[in-house]
Amino acid sequence: MDGFLNVLKPPGMTSHDVISFLRRNLNIKKIGHLGTLDPGAAGVLPICIGKATKLAQYVVSQTKTYRAEITFGFSTDSIDKFGNITSVTPVKILEQYKISEIENAFKGDILQIPPIYSAKKVDGKKLYQYAREGKTIDIKPSLVTIYDINVLSYEAPYKIMFDVKCSKGTYVRALVRDICDYLNISGYMSMLIRTSAGSFTLENSFTLEEIVDGKYKIMKMDDIITFPDVCLSNDDYHKIVHGNPVKNKYTDVDAEFIKLYSPEHFFVGVGKVVGDRIYVERLLFGADG
Repeated sequence: MDGFLNVLKPPGMTSHDVISFLRRNLNIKKIGHLGTLDPGAAGVLPICIGKATKLAQYVVSQTKTYRAEITFGFSTDSIDKFGNITSVTPVKILEQYKISEIENAFKGDILQIPPIYSAKKVDGKKLYQYAREGKTIDIKPSLVTIYDINVLSYEAPYKIMFDVKCSKGTYVRALVRDICDYLNISGYMSMLIRTSAGSFTLENSFTLEEIVDGKYKIMKMDDIITFPDVCLSNDDYHKIVHGNPVKNKYTDVDAEFIKLYSPEHFFVGVGKVVGDRIYVERLLFGADG
């Protein structure tokens, strides 16, 4: 079994829990996830299976969308309801213009400090490991992009719900923290759903119950990889599967990576265009098939 599976992760499970569940129930050994979801979060969790694990790096950079809720009144060290309370402020009714300003204040390229309770690695160690050990560490901000942010509702004075479209590496909990700082009120992320990750959406996702019942569909590897197609000649195909570069007589599209196909249009891997040559970048099937 080779391809991608779009899992609708329930709250309460880690991304690793989902992998373990699938490995047991589908009897799959080679499997991984693309982009961690917090244990308390739900939503789209793309899974790569079999040879698709070789293609993970070409998928994880895609744009993601989320729906999140902020509850005001107190903040926690994890910026969600599972952490220790770090500050408490009286709730207050926010003026509408201030809520509307959120949509512009955080749009575009922004520097964001990842939460201390996150899987981001610093000096080879995950940040949450430092936090659990009670150690302080200098966390450098990361450049992320907020393509769009849309406030959906304000239940005065307690809750704001919003949708956000963002780049890889964006922490919605960190965005919640920064929004609360902007509004000068304590708050935490009380709900998070990832609604899409590239071509993986809620609409084409499957619950764990559906997967156990066999009611799921594996997405083809080349349907998820969005590079231009190149169908090789018979001679060039044999050169490629033996790891040799070939002359690029196939495409003048300005693209660094391409999808490589056999003469029978069988997807064999990813190539890299360098000058007038095509090199093997990631081979899924060797010369012996």
